[in-house]
Amino acid sequence: IVTVDELFLHISLSLSDAVLSCQFKTEKETNPRIEWKKKGKDIHFVYFDGKFTGSFAGRAKIEGATVTLHAVTQKDSGLYRCEVSAPADHTNLGEVNVTLNVLVPPHTPFCEVPSSVLSGTSVELHCKDKLSVPPSTFLWYKDNKALSATHTPDIVYSMDTDTGTLNIKSVSKADSGQYRCEVSNRVGASKSSVAHHMKVIEYPLSMTTLIAGAVGLFLLILICCLDVCLPLTGLLQNGPPPPPTRNPKNYKHTQSFMI
Repeated sequence: IVTVDELFLHISLSLSDAVLSCQFKTEKETNPRIEWKKKGKDIHFVYFDGKFTGSFAGRAKIEGATVTLHAVTQKDSGLYRCEVSAPADHTNLGEVNVTLNVLVPPHTPFCEVPSSVLSGTSVELHCKDKLSVPPSTFLWYKDNKALSATHTPDIVYSMDTDTGTLNIKSVSKADSGQYRCEVSNRVGASKSSVAHHMKVIEYPLSMTTLIAGAVGLFLLILICCLDVCLPLTGLLQNGPPPPPTRNPKNYKHTQSFMI
């Protein structure tokens, strides 16, 4: 009786070893044919004709049909297939699929923090870590104090721990300070970004006063435009006014000269 593992799921930490298990038994065959392939957009050989090929050469070993990959990286993640054949046996051995998921610990995140913002405006701070597997969760700090991710009535900001976005709807002077974010997943130690200073600028005039002044200026410009445009429109529609008529009673004779 010949047996092959139906499915083996192996999860590996990046830069460590990964074992791709494939077990079999033969009846008479003493030199079975073993092949390993990696499936993706294209299928290419990992182990063929008694040796490893491509990027696996020099960093893998095989015992029986079980392969050990050394110093795996995220590029090694994927679906692998082990195929074993024994020509001298009456039973076909078949194949086994092995899924390799390479986990990657958090990397130092990249942060986007504006250097200055206007008081009363809305601002978003972004934190990114695209290399961690599984994806990292994010936590923001202000002046080395962790900001709460739970929304309560007294909190004027919102934090998305999945995307790394910190949103402050209406900043005030109290929001000035040093901001940094921290990323973590279940694989390795947490990583933190460097702190970035955000300054909140306040103007003597309140936002309401500025808006009222802008509206007043707009109305003044609109009235001036109407004063100029309306008379001009009437002139274009009615034509120029007729010349003034002279009253004969007021006509005075002036001297004329003949040459």
